[in-house]
Amino acid sequence: MKIKHRIDSIDLLRGLVIVLMGLDHTRDFFGPSAIRPEDLSQASAALFLTRWVTHFCAPVFVFLAGLGAALYQSRAQARGGGGRVARSRAETARFLWTRGLFLIVLELAVINVSWLSYWNGYMFIQVIWVIGASMIALAGLLYLPRLAILVFSLAMIFGHNLLDGMEPAALGAWAPVWGVLHARHWVPLAEGFGLIVIYPLIPWIGVMSLGYLFGPIFQLPPEDRKRRLLTWGWVLMVLFVALRAINAYGDPSPWQPNERGPLFTALSFLNATKYPASLDFLLMTLGPALLLVPYLEGLRGQLSRALIVFGRVPLFFYVVHIPFIHVLAMVYSKLRYGFLAADGSLVGWYLRGQQYAPENYVQNLWLVWGVWIAVTVALYWPCKWYSELKKTSDRAILKYL
Repeated sequence: MKIKHRIDSIDLLRGLVIVLMGLDHTRDFFGPSAIRPEDLSQASAALFLTRWVTHFCAPVFVFLAGLGAALYQSRAQARGGGGRVARSRAETARFLWTRGLFLIVLELAVINVSWLSYWNGYMFIQVIWVIGASMIALAGLLYLPRLAILVFSLAMIFGHNLLDGMEPAALGAWAPVWGVLHARHWVPLAEGFGLIVIYPLIPWIGVMSLGYLFGPIFQLPPEDRKRRLLTWGWVLMVLFVALRAINAYGDPSPWQPNERGPLFTALSFLNATKYPASLDFLLMTLGPALLLVPYLEGLRGQLSRALIVFGRVPLFFYVVHIPFIHVLAMVYSKLRYGFLAADGSLVGWYLRGQQYAPENYVQNLWLVWGVWIAVTVALYWPCKWYSELKKTSDRAILKYL
């Protein structure tokens, strides 16, 4: 039997954010709207916050992927002669680039199909792609001194907003490259086919390598770990508030007073840019995440146990929950509206655009929240089964999913 030592607070945090990610995707399928949740001139506070609370997902996932690489490297493995030593950089790098490639293929070949029930001549590259590509980059960064990795991470996270004014169109033939690196851009691959880059690589590689550098902190005794994490969490939070208040650097979309009142002005302050993730966005999300970890250490009860289950199989949850929600939404659309898309197939009009919505459609956040809770509860048992399978099986493929 294969037995692993795990830090429950990490699994709790990972489980919490994967469940929150399910909320965002439920909203995509069951509560689409022509009003962007970030548009505070029109969106309700409930719609904005339903979207905003899910902003923590991607930064935490990428950071924890880097942290996981550090813990994987340091975890003792049996060697010949009965001794146990930590994995070498070469072993860790090999795992990172092979798993990274696996994630990229998974994004393109499986997850895209889960989102789309029709062919539109494009494929999305989203968070799973950026985690995979960042893992491949981290596999190379491992060979640098830790100080060099730290300088690289901080330079990418704190300095990348200096590049905001560089438009892909200004780079001519290099525009697709810049689209993949830093700007959300259409990347043509063939006639009538290409990629829509939702998550460009910068600054996510820096977030993952920073997570890798936090590995030693998570191996400290609990009290020392708590003190370090609280310190770093507050540092990031203070930096966020200071930079956001100054409104001079850190986000291409400054906050501003909102004519709808103090509440919407406060929401404007929180409305940091996600694509590509601005410095303010990363400080706003990673700071509270680090502050939360120490308080998850002693969390007990049925809810915490359920979150641990989700946190131990986050990729399995991710791969399963999108087609599950999609199918539910298709059934709901047919039963509620009797709706067939313009091309004659039963597809989610919500993905094709608001112009395809039924005439009597009105966004219902109560429906979104209810379906999200039901989906999360329903997926607990498959995730628990898969978690037990990973715990008791030595099959190598299970390390990747």
